[in-house]
Amino acid sequence: MTTYGLLGRNIDYSFSKTFFNTKFHNEAIRAKYINFDIEHIKEVKQIVSNSVDLAGLNVTIPYKEEVIPFLDEIDPQAERIGAVNTIKIENKRLIGYNTDVFGFTKSIFSLIAPNHEAALILGTGGASKAVRHALVSMGYHINMVSREKDKGDFTYEDLTSEIIKGHQLIVNCTPLGTHPDVNQFPPIPYEFIDESHLLYDLIYNPSITSFLAQGKDQGAQIINGEQMLIFQAEKAWEIWNQ
Repeated sequence: MTTYGLLGRNIDYSFSKTFFNTKFHNEAIRAKYINFDIEHIKEVKQIVSNSVDLAGLNVTIPYKEEVIPFLDEIDPQAERIGAVNTIKIENKRLIGYNTDVFGFTKSIFSLIAPNHEAALILGTGGASKAVRHALVSMGYHINMVSREKDKGDFTYEDLTSEIIKGHQLIVNCTPLGTHPDVNQFPPIPYEFIDESHLLYDLIYNPSITSFLAQGKDQGAQIINGEQMLIFQAEKAWEIWNQ
């Protein structure tokens, strides 16, 4: 039986395991999908060597960037982005791809309005790199927000009414608000958000995070990361079987 899995840390909540095992059951595919909850990315070597039938992996927080040195090959787009969330395994060789760009682009495309010209991306990790790549490709002006001055264009303390009102799309790429820590949220000045804004949270559990709830209270349109995950998972399956 072919095996697929997810590399990450503290991933009991994972969407991917349920999604793929349901797919395998419904489509009578002889495969299984399991979680590889690891403390250090170097464990990926042992996972691959010990798993005879392992054909593909998804990669999530915090390993989308850390996994790159352990790959034998990387797709040019994933290399440009600097983050990998999908690995195809052929004869124990690890080939890295990024399907987050595809998933994010497809999930947000129908929601983009003419006034959405600039975007704030909250966080500077692997997911934010994919979102940045996608939005730049769509013609957005991008600014990154980080807790550390040298990692982004703004810190959270820098955010003013002018900055918030000048960025009609705000994307949360941090893990703040993920179950079970549902009361956490990025510390942006929500009082400056209005109905012209679209707030996108890559988190999907809970379906409405504190970040999205506060945006909705201000009249903003909101979307979570569930559709992105479905689209990127379908793309990963395509890569594993090409």
